[in-house]
Amino acid sequence: MTCARTEPTDQEPDIRARPPLVREFLLVAGLFLAYKFGRRAANGHVEEAFRNARNVWDLERALHLPGEGAVQGLLLHGRPLIHAANTYYATVHFPATVLFLVWLYWRRPRHYVRSRRVLAALTAAALVLHLLFPLAPPRMLSVAGLVDTGQVYGPTVYGQTPATDTMANQFAAMPSLHVGWAVMVAVGLILATRSRWRWLWLLHPALTLLVVVGTANHYWLDAIVVGAMLALALAVFRLPLTARTVPARPPGQGRWRSGDAPPVPAYAGGARPGDFASAAPAGSAGPVTAPGTFAAAGVPPSLGAVGGSAEPATGSDAGSRAPARAGAVR
Repeated sequence: MTCARTEPTDQEPDIRARPPLVREFLLVAGLFLAYKFGRRAANGHVEEAFRNARNVWDLERALHLPGEGAVQGLLLHGRPLIHAANTYYATVHFPATVLFLVWLYWRRPRHYVRSRRVLAALTAAALVLHLLFPLAPPRMLSVAGLVDTGQVYGPTVYGQTPATDTMANQFAAMPSLHVGWAVMVAVGLILATRSRWRWLWLLHPALTLLVVVGTANHYWLDAIVVGAMLALALAVFRLPLTARTVPARPPGQGRWRSGDAPPVPAYAGGARPGDFASAAPAGSAGPVTAPGTFAAAGVPPSLGAVGGSAEPATGSDAGSRAPARAGAVR
């Protein structure tokens, strides 16, 4: 029977699993720059982006998804509320993900490697979809009747002219990496910790979803698509075995294979033939010790081995008593 153990919360980080810091910094920075330049390369597809936006809007209505305007109406009840939503959208997304990776790198190196791979795969797949399916956000779609809260109430990270924005690609609404990264942060922290409060990390993706929809920067389908992509990435890059449940070896096990009988000590009768016995040379008068038995030291050759009898062992009697001595000495 095997036992199971899980990674304790106070376990010291496995330094051997921690990748070199400089290499990781260059790798993450390179991935980020590649994504930023890739998004900018998708600029200019204005007509296609608006055509796709109308199709997505119609698809959501056909699927009876709730209107994005219902969420925005809640935020527009007070200027401080909508301003806080714009600030959350502009300032929390990237710093939260960086802090998440830094903490994992320092405290949970094995989880860090897996999370970095998932985020890299998700971001690369999102970039491909941005290039293949440019999409104008709902704040630009006149039929939606939504307010560009960033431009009206501030703050905003986008320029006033989307087609010539050199800082970001405003026609890359699907999928929503704001939602995808937020969900990965929550999932990664829940898996890497054992605190009873760890489930509160789900508030981060929940708030992010309400913010991106309420500010009219994303459709509901943007979040649904990125959720499916993240689930696929998590399935491909599985949790390391040492961080999940691993079989615990019972005390004393491990010196022989499972199912094998433990070795028998030599003094308990488990000696191999010839280990302790010394056969008498040919022509000598000494008794022949049976294989697997101790040679009796200091016993006169004329005495038998059983019971210390003084009767001499000669002829056929000596040969017949050899098996008896083998069974007597344990």
